[in-house]
Amino acid sequence: MRRIATASVLIFPIVVLLLLATASPSYAQIDHNIKPVNATAQSHVGGLTGSASGEAQGGLVLYRRFCVGCHGPAGDGTGENAQWIDPKPRDFTLAVFKCRSTPTGTLPTDDDLFNAVTRGFDTTNMPSWRPLTDQQRANLIAAVKSFSPRWQNEKPGTPITIPAETPINIESVLRGRALFQKMECWKCHGPAGHGDGPSASTLTDSKDNPIRPYNFSTGTRFKCGETNQDLYKIFMTGLDGTPMPSFADVLKPEEGWDLVHFLRTLQPLKTQEASLWKAYAAAHSSEIKPIGPDSGAGGSK
Repeated sequence: MRRIATASVLIFPIVVLLLLATASPSYAQIDHNIKPVNATAQSHVGGLTGSASGEAQGGLVLYRRFCVGCHGPAGDGTGENAQWIDPKPRDFTLAVFKCRSTPTGTLPTDDDLFNAVTRGFDTTNMPSWRPLTDQQRANLIAAVKSFSPRWQNEKPGTPITIPAETPINIESVLRGRALFQKMECWKCHGPAGHGDGPSASTLTDSKDNPIRPYNFSTGTRFKCGETNQDLYKIFMTGLDGTPMPSFADVLKPEEGWDLVHFLRTLQPLKTQEASLWKAYAAAHSSEIKPIGPDSGAGGSK
């Protein structure tokens, strides 16, 4: 019995230490390592209010657990894993975001950030965080906002209005193809949309990091979503921090939809647009001019 009692006395402190080591870190511990400029930041997503501060489920606690390795303690995209990641992690201190419903140059809405965290980013190391609860994701959004003073001094932009989609037909696809040529989208994205245009290797983001144009043939979705409305929104808001500008002042709404319909033909999907183009191309192969520097004024025929 004495041996058992002695062993228990020796083991008990070890068990306590193990429990302390594996326990959820307190906010005080988080605040010591993470460097927000506004630890009381909040988000508002639907009926949820997210908080950067708080115990266990607070945004900064979750940030330390899931995000700090890439985005860094100060949220500036310089985490210990960042050197191995391409494209580089987002610098939250600048509050410049690609995927938004708001005009270029403006802050995104909390819903925009929530959708981004939920969806993840195709062709990057940023995964979908759907396994987290809605409340946890709302708290994480508050943590993201805590790293930049812009959220204290500015309001998000007003989301753009997405008009009703125009009919999907071969005429729209052909007009979109002509716009792809006229606006020289092929210089970055390549004649076939493979991200291999003549300017592709020279592109950099707003922090002078190399950045690759989107390759439409590699996936079933886009950087900021998967619907036609998502793609239209990219044209009209731009991907801030990248060479992809907003075309809101250049494209008419119907032209935006034409471009959407053409780009759908470049994806490895059995879409209505792809079927229309395949049938047209088979019947008019001799009339179709190639996209690129030698196509003249065409692109459609």
